[in-house]
Amino acid sequence: MAKEIQSQSPPSSTANGITFSSSSSSSPSLSMMLSSTNAFSLLSKGWREVRDSADADLQLMRKRANSVKNLASTFDREIENFLNNSAMSAFPVVSSSSSSSAFGNEIGIMKKLEPKISEFRRVYSAPEISRKVMERWGPAKAKLGMDLSAIKKAIVSEMDLDEREGVLEMRRRRDRDRFREFYAEGEGEGSFGDWKPIRSLKSRFKEFEKRSSLELLIGFKNSELVEKLKASFQSLYKETDEAKDVPPLDVPELLASLVRQSEPFLDQIGVRKDLCDRVVENLYKCKSQHLWRLPSSQASDLVENDNHVDDLDMRIASVLQSTGHHYDGGFWTDFLKPETPESKRHVAIVTTASLPWMTGTAVNPLFRAAYLAKSAKQSVTLVVPWLCESDQELVYPNNLTFSSPEEQESYIRTWLEERIGFKADFKISFYPGKFSKERRSIFPAGDTSQFIPSKDADIAILEEPEHLNWYHHGKRWTDKFNHVVGIVHTNYLEYIKREKHGAIQAFFVNHVNNWVTRAYCDKVLRLSGATQDLPKSVICNVHGVNPKFLMIGEKIAEERSRGEQAFSKGAYFLGKMVWAKGYRELIDLMAKHKSDLGGFNLDVYGNGEDAVEVQRAAQKLDLNLNFLKGRDHADDALHKYKVFINPSISDVLCTATAEALAMGKFVVCADHPSNEFFRSFPNCLTYKTSEDFVNKVKEAMSKEPLPLTPEQMYNLSWEAATQRFMEYSDLDKILNDGDGGKRMRKSRSVPSFNEVIDGGLAFTHYVLTGNDFLRLCSGATPKTKDYDMQHCKDLKLVPPQAHKPVYGW
Repeated sequence: MAKEIQSQSPPSSTANGITFSSSSSSSPSLSMMLSSTNAFSLLSKGWREVRDSADADLQLMRKRANSVKNLASTFDREIENFLNNSAMSAFPVVSSSSSSSAFGNEIGIMKKLEPKISEFRRVYSAPEISRKVMERWGPAKAKLGMDLSAIKKAIVSEMDLDEREGVLEMRRRRDRDRFREFYAEGEGEGSFGDWKPIRSLKSRFKEFEKRSSLELLIGFKNSELVEKLKASFQSLYKETDEAKDVPPLDVPELLASLVRQSEPFLDQIGVRKDLCDRVVENLYKCKSQHLWRLPSSQASDLVENDNHVDDLDMRIASVLQSTGHHYDGGFWTDFLKPETPESKRHVAIVTTASLPWMTGTAVNPLFRAAYLAKSAKQSVTLVVPWLCESDQELVYPNNLTFSSPEEQESYIRTWLEERIGFKADFKISFYPGKFSKERRSIFPAGDTSQFIPSKDADIAILEEPEHLNWYHHGKRWTDKFNHVVGIVHTNYLEYIKREKHGAIQAFFVNHVNNWVTRAYCDKVLRLSGATQDLPKSVICNVHGVNPKFLMIGEKIAEERSRGEQAFSKGAYFLGKMVWAKGYRELIDLMAKHKSDLGGFNLDVYGNGEDAVEVQRAAQKLDLNLNFLKGRDHADDALHKYKVFINPSISDVLCTATAEALAMGKFVVCADHPSNEFFRSFPNCLTYKTSEDFVNKVKEAMSKEPLPLTPEQMYNLSWEAATQRFMEYSDLDKILNDGDGGKRMRKSRSVPSFNEVIDGGLAFTHYVLTGNDFLRLCSGATPKTKDYDMQHCKDLKLVPPQAHKPVYGW
């Protein structure tokens, strides 16, 4: 084609079965000499170039819409020139025999196409073409194209088989020549080898061939990719300097650890825990001659710290941590311990009694919940037993009963706020309980742990853990909670020994108490040395007195400072009127030294099951005892008494004794482990013999008590008791662990033999308590394996048939 063609055509036009698509083209000059066998490829190439350049001419088509007819004429002339030039062309031949026939056939083909092209020109030059183009080709149209498939089919149909084979052969030769030209290595001007990217690629390959294998390896090692890969692997495992400096355990440490892990077995064969502790201490002291092997920081800590047990635990944990070992649980333990992602921890206090029953296990846990909730570090739930109305009539004083848990909760909160002076922000929850007349105690009905939601199962405080777990048939407390603390309130062995066949019963109860506390508690707090020596236990008084008693003591001290008579009455005794609460000791002492005490009179306040028998015994012996109805110790009628007498040796820690000291009175009590905490107070007078009892009573009646110092008042308060509880129960470490969980956990780092033993004991206990016959034989209240329908109605619970407690191992 000799000159540039610019054209604009309608969207589509059909003539003689050939379809054309609108296109606009601007093509370069074509060579006048084309190959005869290349006619079809020349047409295809020419029209492909026309189609590819159509997009560039769209803007020109919009601007020159008025010259459509001129452009159509120009296109007609160019087509005619194209046909004439094609007919006059000289065609190169493949062989001399086929040249003349090919030339004649090409001319024949063009003559057959001429009528079809003339028809196309006629339709294309019609006047309405301009209007159609303007309507169809607006700004929204994206692209033009020309469909030459009909022309291709017409040309191919006019060619015989030999002609088509000749064209294909020419195309194959052309493609081979172009392939050789593309990959030619010639350096002459115009060759493909001179192209800059190819020259760069060739030079790189030549350099690669010259370099040795060692140079390649070094280069790869120092590459940026390798450095990044090394950094990634190093971030996955970083061995700290402390881990590198931790030496392995030596023989004394291994022996000390073995003795500690074997404590449950040694305890069963008669080797006491204190003896095992001394053996561990002596073995660990052997470390002093090997301190040069430890890092300086660890050696100094070992010398300064006398807590050898904790040192040994941390030593074993550090060695295991340095080796990458981590212990996630044992055969009996629950692997899915609750997580505590929230910053605020949850404390659940579970007890065996509730107000309005004025007993220690109802009052003291209530105060503990209030003062623990006073801190913002933890949320607190107090879990107390709910009794059906028939049991309430047997337990609660003055025929006081409640129709719903909400009513009893309102009574409890009102009673508490009247005494502490602030609003306690804690939750009160109820679990089903049943009262046993024979045992004079409340026992849980069903699995108590299920009444604490799993989301709140973080820290559990079991008030009287042995009592709660004697017949516990449910999930293990230490599996559901992260930390379980038991607080022993009652000296059950002392009470049982007073019963018929008490020695035999006490023997079995002693081992059962060891069993259940070992299986269900992580730490046990004994209020005094009067309690049974239980596993995992320490002695600490974690009880305080009602703030109201301290206020009474301050008031009396002010009266005395003004010279007024603060105490106008003599001595009194207050307590539940049952023989085990000190009444037997009191009557024996008063009867034995009736003449020595002369005209000494004692007022006795109390109600109880043994009231008639106690009063009858006192009247029979003609003792100077004046029996009065039971009162609250903070009652105004008791403020003027100067001496409180408490001869009981069955108490663990007498709350009434602490309250009397807080009010500034003298206290005369036995020299007994239950009174060990009170000996530091100057107004506490202890006696060892009955004769000494008489002397202490006369001393108290003849003197005036000393006012309490601020320090002594604080030691009696619930603030101090809560602080002692946080320290001895390890809750201060747990609640104040603010290092994001990175603190070394001894119990989870060391695969403890104790945990295996405790888990086995818990599993055995679960199996035995699941048998109703064994429960009844051991003294369990009937139908306490699960709650009954009345509990379901009162607490809105699912019936027990539809809810079967499952032990989670």
